[in-house]
This record gives sequence, C-alpha cells and structure tokens, in this order.
Amino acid sequence: MGNGSVKQDKIEEAFFSYVNDVSGLEDENRALKEHNETLERELEKFRRAPLIVCEIRDLIEDKAIVRLPNGNEFLVEIGKNCDALKAGDGVLAEQKNLTVIRRILTNKKFDVERFVVIEKPTVPWDAVGGLHEQERDIKEVIELPLKKPDLFRQVGIQPPKGILLHGPPGTGKTLLAKAVAASTNSTFIEVVGSELVQKFIGEGAKLVKEIFQLAREKAPSIVFIDEIDAIAATRVDVGTSGEREVQRTFMQLLSEIDGFEPLGNVKIIGCTNRKDILDTAMVRPGRLDRLIYVPLPDADGRKEILRIHTRDMKHDKDIDHEEIIKLTEAFSGAELKAVCTEAGYCAIRNDRVKITQQDFLDAIKKVSEEVRRENTEFKGMFG
Repeated sequence: MGNGSVKQDKIEEAFFSYVNDVSGLEDENRALKEHNETLERELEKFRRAPLIVCEIRDLIEDKAIVRLPNGNEFLVEIGKNCDALKAGDGVLAEQKNLTVIRRILTNKKFDVERFVVIEKPTVPWDAVGGLHEQERDIKEVIELPLKKPDLFRQVGIQPPKGILLHGPPGTGKTLLAKAVAASTNSTFIEVVGSELVQKFIGEGAKLVKEIFQLAREKAPSIVFIDEIDAIAATRVDVGTSGEREVQRTFMQLLSEIDGFEPLGNVKIIGCTNRKDILDTAMVRPGRLDRLIYVPLPDADGRKEILRIHTRDMKHDKDIDHEEIIKLTEAFSGAELKAVCTEAGYCAIRNDRVKITQQDFLDAIKKVSEEVRRENTEFKGMFG
C-alpha cells in the first residue's frame, strides 16, 4: 500500500514536470516565432526601394508636376490611394517612375536657425574703445530710431534702414553692432555672407527671405551680415551658374531691404573689409546708405583699448604705458587684446599673477611676429 502511494506520487511529479516543460517550450517557441516575424519585417524594409521626397508644383488633370530636391521638374502619375493634393504639398514618390504615393506633412520653412547666430548681446558701450565718432554715428542711425520712433515721425523724416561698417579686420565692427543691439535690447541675428550662398538654385534667396521673416518675428532686431561682399560684390553680365545663383541671392537681399516699413524696428548692419568691390546698388540712398569707416586706432584709441583690456589685470605700478602704446602702432583692437592675453600667459609661465613691463614687451614681440607671418603667408597664397 505504501509502495503504491510512493509510485503514484512519483508519477504525478513526473507528469507535472512534463507539463511545465511543455508549457515552457511553447512559450519559448511563441517568443521565437514573434522574433522571427520581426526580423522578417525588418529584412523586408531593407529590400524595399526607398521613396523620394518631392514637392507638388502644379496639378494638370489627373497628373502632377513635381519638383525634385535637385531642382528638376517632371510630369508624373498620381497613385489611386493618394490623398487630395494641392500645389506646395510635400509628397513621397517612387524613384523609378516618380509616381506619387502619398502626401506627407513637411516644414515648408528653411531651417534658417542652422545658418545664423541668434542672441541677446550684453556688450556695454564702455567696452568699446577708441571709436567715439563711429559710436555716435551708429547711435544716430540704429539706436535712436529704435528707441524714439515718434521723434522721426514728428520731424517728418525716415531714418536709414541700415548701415555699412567697413575697414581693416579686427577694428571693432562686430563689437559696435553688438553694443548697439544691447543698448536697444534688440535680438542680434548674425549671418556670414558666404553662408547665404547655397548649393541648389533658389535656396540662397529662400534663406535670405526667411532670415528677414525671423527678424520681423523677433523684432526689435538687428540683422548683422558679416562679409557682405561675399554676395554683394559688383555684378557681371556673364558668369558661371554659381555666380548667377549669388546674384539671385543678392537680388533677394535688395528686395527684402526695399520691402521694409520706413519706421520698422528691424535694422540691417552690413560689415566688410572690402568696400571697394561692393555693388553700388547695395550702398545707394534708401538701403545701406550710411557708410561708417572703422579705422585702426590712433594713439589715444590704443590707450583706451588697453585700459579696457587691462582693467581686471594685476600689473606693476611702474608699467610704462606710453612705451607700449608707441610699440603697438598700427595694431588693431583685436591685436591689442591678444597682447594683453599673451602678457598674462607670460606671467603664468613664470608662476606669477602680477604682470610686468617685460611681459608686455614679450607679448608685443610675439603678436607682431605672428601677424607678420600671417601676412607673408597670405601674400604667398594670393600673389
């Protein structure tokens, strides 16, 4: 009786173990099937031909004119299951015959913020040295109309839409633009002229249009175009397709400037080191009609710039400022800042926190050699 009970218990134990094993195998088999189906779907995606993104330009009966990313346009068929289309829609099309498969939602705006720097500058006017005349001019043309637009309305005149800052590199043109943006609490939109030259036809003009649309949305704002000569050089009658695209971008820029409201709170500041090659259409009255030359600083200007850059530095009381000013003749503001920074490094190398006269002299020598070497290399590259 006892032996039978033990056998029965073992049989039941073996049965339950078998049932559990079968159940576990079934679960594992189910999981493997699901994983296999997932892999097959993924494999099918790799085998499927990719679709191309196009734009509907026009509809003709039951066909559509689509524009490809490279600018080419084709008359193509529309798939039966495709939603209703209209000009301007983004669509997916087969690569082989360009049949429109379906409509997609696309951002019609150019990704303009990839090409510009948008900021709220905090540069005070006392950080600008040796440019009192230029500071006065830019305040009259940019700051006053933004702060007191009613004054111009009462007088009955229209303030300039923009200015052109021109002069040697490193003299403080960008600093002036940021200072006036800070004083008017304006959004500072900085774009380099060469960035406006795009690869495909029409994209540069579209980018210009959307930069100014962005400026209107963030007004009061200042559009600062550095190296404006990259797109506003004197036009030629014939040229390559690239040159013609630059001209199209330039014409869009002129159109945007002419389209501004007279007392609008969007101002333009162009910046160039090569005013001599600019097209006269850009600097005629009504556009960038106030030309402000930013020269290399004179002795008084260098003294003021050095005072600005050394006011937080620890240095000996017997520093001969007159000698430093004399030795830095023909230095730009950027080079004077480099001298102060290098003088600080000279002190650090000698385990000091106080800067001596010799540190400044060594810094002037090093910066002079670097500038001389860069000028030599530049002349060697361009003859």
